[in-house]
Amino acid sequence: MSGTIITLIIIAVVVVYGVTIYNKLVALKNRFKNAFAQIDVQLQRRYDLIPNLVETAKKYMEHERETLTAVIEARNEAAAAAKAAASHPDDGNAVRTLGGAESLLGGALGKFFALSENYPDLKANTTMNQLMEELSSTENRVAFARQAFNDAVMEYNTYREQFPNSVIAGGRFLPAELLEIEDQAARKGVKVSFN
Repeated sequence: MSGTIITLIIIAVVVVYGVTIYNKLVALKNRFKNAFAQIDVQLQRRYDLIPNLVETAKKYMEHERETLTAVIEARNEAAAAAKAAASHPDDGNAVRTLGGAESLLGGALGKFFALSENYPDLKANTTMNQLMEELSSTENRVAFARQAFNDAVMEYNTYREQFPNSVIAGGRFLPAELLEIEDQAARKGVKVSFN
């Protein structure tokens, strides 16, 4: 009789341990999804600022239509990629696509800011300076939100790969993807000063 009780206790301990691991995997997955939601909020703010920035610059940079168009196209691609990734932040392909789109947008903005240095009237425009300041602030917020997301992804991935967690994770808890900027030039940050 005591052998049966010991066996039942062992089975109960194993089941409780398995449920605990499963619940922590769920919590960690939800944590990185929430962290991505914070990135999404900041990216949307950034995407909303860019058309205003380009519109303000249009009258000064009449000969730079190609650059202005490239910024808007890159913004639209990044916004679409962000929307797809926001729907499924646990989809590695969507997060990688967003990283690539953000790299392209960073490059287009970098070129835009470099060319805008050649237009003193644009540099003196109050609206342009305010938009630049808001964009700079948003860039910092995006960087902090991306770091929080990547930290949450790293914690989730580490936990799901540990044994016996990996057995319980199985095919239900797939690895999450870090949000990385692939373009080395875009990693330097966008210069937004008109000094």
